[in-house]
Amino acid sequence: MGLRQLPGPVVQAPMAGGATTPELVTAVGKAGGLGMLAAGYLPTATLAEQIAAVRDVGVPFGVNLFVPAPDTADPDAVESYRQRLEPTAARLGTELGEPTWTDDEYEAKLDLLAAVGVPMVTFTFGLPTEQDVIALRRAGTEVGVTVTTPAEAVAADRAGADFVVAQGIEAGGHRGGWLGGEQFGLLALVRLIRSTVDIKVMAAGGIADAAGVRAVLAAGALAACAGTAFLRCPEAGTPEPYRDALVAPEFAETRLTRAYTGRWARGLVNRFIADQEPYAPDGYPQLHRLTRPLRAAATAAGDTDVMAMWAGQSHALATDEPAAKVLHALTP
Repeated sequence: MGLRQLPGPVVQAPMAGGATTPELVTAVGKAGGLGMLAAGYLPTATLAEQIAAVRDVGVPFGVNLFVPAPDTADPDAVESYRQRLEPTAARLGTELGEPTWTDDEYEAKLDLLAAVGVPMVTFTFGLPTEQDVIALRRAGTEVGVTVTTPAEAVAADRAGADFVVAQGIEAGGHRGGWLGGEQFGLLALVRLIRSTVDIKVMAAGGIADAAGVRAVLAAGALAACAGTAFLRCPEAGTPEPYRDALVAPEFAETRLTRAYTGRWARGLVNRFIADQEPYAPDGYPQLHRLTRPLRAAATAAGDTDVMAMWAGQSHALATDEPAAKVLHALTP
């Protein structure tokens, strides 16, 4: 299934860490959209189970993969940050994790996807190899790459991608690019990509209603990808305090931060971000692994001062309706 053959113009974005569930993906698919499973941080066996669960329902879907980041973290900076976080971990009754590098079982997940064949696979944080693209295409998969700049779109095209996911600066969660450079608002990014390279575009970032979908389609995108809009749906795996915070006045602001993972990501501003962001070094996935027990303990305690609550700039528009109703509200 190609981007031009989508059942509708709205795609449910992959959100790693538990928010995206097979139930959410299948609900979106049943309602006429396309849902994306998030392979990031999942064991390969769990990803296989989720793919099987969605496939059994018979709806179109895709899978997103995190391309392994190069190991560029400064060990001294990471250790200094670890020491800074120890009092917070102690208050929550947990220990910090080991800040080690990992490829997140990337090759095993690629092998799985090439073996089972899914309609769509997208890559975030980098490019697939030519061999990876060929293997996925042989399995009947259309391949996309998340980009944040026109230069990344050109690189994705040269790597053989069928389409790009243009991620505007408004988007919640991690920035998906890898080359750096000026970061653009979504509409500007879509237009710049369309004028720079001949490749199909899916647009993502701050899309929360049908007006936003119409805007990106008018700018030249073939589909609109929404994530935060689905976070409060009953089918999502979002913890209850996080759901409430998305529409709470005290969490009105979002910010790009490296405080949780060592990689820029947009989330609701809480005390942890305000206190720790100035000290957080570059270092993904080491900081992600360092703070993982801290985030888990905060979530278990319902402590929104410390929880990581990723959200796009339009988060206040998210509703707690079922995914089908959210999809219909997004569809022009």
